[in-house]
Amino acid sequence: MVKEVPPVTKRSMYFWVLYKNKPLQLTMITIIVITVGMRLVPIEMQKRIVSDAIQLKKVDALIYYCIIYIIAVFTAGILKYAINILQAKVGEMTLYRIRTALYEHILTLPMPFFRRTSPGLVVSTLMTELMAMSTFAGMAISAPLVNILTFFAFAGYMLYLNPLLAALSVAIYPIEMIIIPILQRKYNLLNRQRTQSLRKTSSIISESMTGIHEIQGNCAYSLEETKFKKAARWLYDITYRLQIVKFGIKFTNNLFQSIGPFILFLVGGYLAIQGKFQLGALVAFLSAYEKLYDPWKELMEFYQLYQDCVVRYRQVMDYFDLLAEFQSTPLGRDVYRFKGDIDLNDLSFTIGTNIRLLDNINMHIKPGEHLALVGFSGSGKSTLASAVGQMLKYTGGSVQLDGYEVANMTKQDIAENVGIVAQHPFIFDGTIRNNLVYSSEALLRQQGETEPVLPDLDRIIEVAQQVGLFVDVLGFGLRTTLNKEAPPELIESLIRARSQFQERHGAQLHSDIEFFDPEKYLQYASIAENIVFGAPKNENISMQELHKQKHFINFLIHYDLLKPLELLGITLATRTIDLIQNSPDEQELLLRSPVPAEKLSAYGRIVEQLRKAPTPESGLNSLDEEARLALLYLSLNFTPSQHSIASIPDQLFSSIGTIRKSFHQYMDDNLPGKFNAYSRDSYVYTLTIMDNIAYGHIKHDNAGAEERVQQHINQLLIIEGVLETILEIGLEHNVGNMGEDLSGGQRQKVALARAFLKRPPIYIFDEATSALDNASQTRIQNVMERMLKGKATILSVVHRLDTLPGYDKVAVLRSGKLVEQGTYEELMEKKGALYELIHGA
Repeated sequence: MVKEVPPVTKRSMYFWVLYKNKPLQLTMITIIVITVGMRLVPIEMQKRIVSDAIQLKKVDALIYYCIIYIIAVFTAGILKYAINILQAKVGEMTLYRIRTALYEHILTLPMPFFRRTSPGLVVSTLMTELMAMSTFAGMAISAPLVNILTFFAFAGYMLYLNPLLAALSVAIYPIEMIIIPILQRKYNLLNRQRTQSLRKTSSIISESMTGIHEIQGNCAYSLEETKFKKAARWLYDITYRLQIVKFGIKFTNNLFQSIGPFILFLVGGYLAIQGKFQLGALVAFLSAYEKLYDPWKELMEFYQLYQDCVVRYRQVMDYFDLLAEFQSTPLGRDVYRFKGDIDLNDLSFTIGTNIRLLDNINMHIKPGEHLALVGFSGSGKSTLASAVGQMLKYTGGSVQLDGYEVANMTKQDIAENVGIVAQHPFIFDGTIRNNLVYSSEALLRQQGETEPVLPDLDRIIEVAQQVGLFVDVLGFGLRTTLNKEAPPELIESLIRARSQFQERHGAQLHSDIEFFDPEKYLQYASIAENIVFGAPKNENISMQELHKQKHFINFLIHYDLLKPLELLGITLATRTIDLIQNSPDEQELLLRSPVPAEKLSAYGRIVEQLRKAPTPESGLNSLDEEARLALLYLSLNFTPSQHSIASIPDQLFSSIGTIRKSFHQYMDDNLPGKFNAYSRDSYVYTLTIMDNIAYGHIKHDNAGAEERVQQHINQLLIIEGVLETILEIGLEHNVGNMGEDLSGGQRQKVALARAFLKRPPIYIFDEATSALDNASQTRIQNVMERMLKGKATILSVVHRLDTLPGYDKVAVLRSGKLVEQGTYEELMEKKGALYELIHGA
């Protein structure tokens, strides 16, 4: 019979020490026993070297004992190394098992837990506060065993050498065993208080950083400082008292460590003087006593580690000691398969002191029927949708899907049958494709598929077109820069598309594209790009880092460009710093300047130093090499169309326009094969796919330019047969942390596509199109009406009332109560709550 494993938050620390670690622990025990024996051999050899070899002047015995001594020391060292390796393996593997088991438990906790708990607190608790468990788990068995065996082995050896002296030396340890635990209990109490104080202080900081707009908007600096000072002072008081106790424990240990040698020298020295104790035995006794304290000290340190871990571990487990509201997977039955019938009977949801957010809601939605849920803010629409989707556990009444009670279903039952799209959907760090197939992959893995077969490209394209994401994904693909490992046939297709683009659309798109022209200065390119009029072929050379290239700087010096560029850098840095100091909109100004946000303070120091000089030229000469390179970086990355904070001086402008051919000739002489000039017949790997086809830079400051250019390019991609390839490249675009690279509308499109890819019989939309423009909203509405009506049940919290005629039924909530429901025409004719809502909106 398999022994039942307790819930993760109820497991003791020693459960984890032994859990799946018994073979390794037994191996360590065996090595430890051998190691302790090896540690005694060098001490015995010390005695024999002095008494039997040195005093008797036996060279052969001296060599023999020394060889045994070094072999024993080396063997003990190797065995100790093996023990340390095994401790590390046990510790890290145990920490891995605790974290994964606890993380799995945390994911199932009720939604209210996550509303009252900051993500940062969960992260720090899971990652930082459990770290001590790694050290403890590795030492939990080995440390007590090796130190106890070592202690008694050395004590026994000392007893063998001189019983009286051994008894006096060991007699002090029982006293220490009484004092240390008393101090340790005080330490543990203060440590628990310190952990609570750390969490409280961290929570205040996290809250302040999250709500910084409210703090600055209300000038609440003093209020927040008071809150933080109070928490920080509490933390200071507790930590200070903790340190007093901690150093008290250390003082006690050191004191008793010093008393032992005092007794040994006094009594042992007297016995040696009296001739009752051999000199070799005294040397061995001294060595044994010195080593006797090491295991004792390590035992005390392990005891402190154990007590610290007990506090941290228990606090972590107690914090997450909540039961999941719903079971994850069904036991003893298959997952339910629904047709889409939704039945609500006297549904209620109460919080706090009898505050009813939902009050006896009765509603029935037939399979394939679409119902719109509307009402004033705070009427309970989202709460009702969450109750049906099992995101909240309702407190009264009933919600049934195809006759099965939602409260009794597992999470997998809901996931298999319901697609949920929230108003602010969460987008995971990863590619667009990862996010689109997230729900599908999750279900397949829940079903036990280790290598799940995910929706293919055709299905993804179909859904992307339905929700209006197709153009966005294609745009990400076109804005991608390819590497030199890209398929040659793709590169050839793109070059052919470039030729077709120039022939068909070049003349009509001059207002949208600045085409590459070797006779003209490019306003939409940086100074560096204008000089090079091409790109580095060597991947170790970057356009952004040209200011650090020795040969490039020598070229600028040779053509008298270095100093003018440095002076332009001074202008850019000075104007940026001056404007930012006198303007509240730092971000907007940085967009108009080549100064990187993270380097703002560094450029501030450069400007401050320059102001001490009478002229810019003399100030430039006073700067160190690093500062001058920083100024050169600004000028080389200055793009006139983007960085309106300054303009290129006329003399510099004319100089740059005349040296392009000279640059490539110079580089061919000094760095042959490192740079390519722009050519209609070659692909430029430093430019995006779109810029390569357009053979120029899109004028993003011209409204709609990118959309017009992309529209023409899309046609050429279809002709060349590479549209799907570019789309696949776009699907691999990384959306950033929490989808920060996507707009609000794009996030909602991804979430909608994610749900549509799953093809559930029931959809719950909670203002799922609130961030979409009118065209995208209409597209989604058409998909719902043409492709899902009669095939999938939809419960939709609606924010755009003009879409209501497309629903089969409309339900109106007010203050948690269902005030009316029926078809749109019936309710408008009735001139009740819906009529009031529409005409009052």
